[in-house]
Amino acid sequence: MIWIDADACPVKDEAERVATRLGVALALVSNGGLRPSRNPLVTMVYVPEGPDVADKYIAERAGRGDVVVTNDIPLAAKCVEAGARVLRPDGEALTPANIGNVLATRDLMADLRSADPFRQGGGRAFSKADRSRFLDALDRTTRAAEREKNG
Repeated sequence: MIWIDADACPVKDEAERVATRLGVALALVSNGGLRPSRNPLVTMVYVPEGPDVADKYIAERAGRGDVVVTNDIPLAAKCVEAGARVLRPDGEALTPANIGNVLATRDLMADLRSADPFRQGGGRAFSKADRSRFLDALDRTTRAAEREKNG
């Protein structure tokens, strides 16, 4: 199963293409506002509005043999701990080896932003190269997760 933290995910269509090509179920979890897919492999999961409701839904269900796509680092940490494979929308894998550093960096940046209200946040724009890296990473990661689940 591929789980997508879908509310602000820029690669939903790409994930659906990979899921379809590999014959893997895909769940798009959001607070709503997403157009339903006609693809029989795609399940739309609408959760109530509220802080981290979609994250909690995914974290309670994702585990070994699953792939989670999210930019939410605390969600990623929970999913990695549960044995799921996690990718960011730019294709970066979050693993047991790097999730601690990524979480610490996120917390440090949050502290810096709260200490300086004039600090400009945001990062670079999402690019075609990011999309391409994501497609390649999702394909490889999903195949590995399927082998793990079936083997």
